[in-house]
Amino acid sequence: MIKLKISLGCLSPDAVLARVATEKRISLINAWEESEKSKAENKAQKKLSSIAAWENTKKAAIEAELKRIEEKLEKQKAEYVEKMKNKAALIHKEAEEKKAIVEAKRGEDLLKAEELAAKYRATGTTPNKTLGCF
Repeated sequence: MIKLKISLGCLSPDAVLARVATEKRISLINAWEESEKSKAENKAQKKLSSIAAWENTKKAAIEAELKRIEEKLEKQKAEYVEKMKNKAALIHKEAEEKKAIVEAKRGEDLLKAEELAAKYRATGTTPNKTLGCF
């Protein structure tokens, strides 16, 4: 302020008024510029925030969809595993039945052979079918 008075001391009043008016105008322009920059900054921040919210919403939707698909696939996998286990159990059951039939047939054949051998021994005859190597 003192510097202003000293420098204005040798100027005419019209020059001082013109200078004050110019400084006032420059001050208003600077204030307007700061206001516009602030508005632009706020507008950009608002848009960036909106974009980030949109992105987060979309990502959450994708993650939810992925989780739903993973759960569906896990369920399908469990169903297929159960089906395969059931098939394996049926195959095992069928194999056991076939083994039982073979074992029963073997028992019958052994019993038949023993009965025929006893018959041949009792009658003293030899079987019609002899071993090919004798």
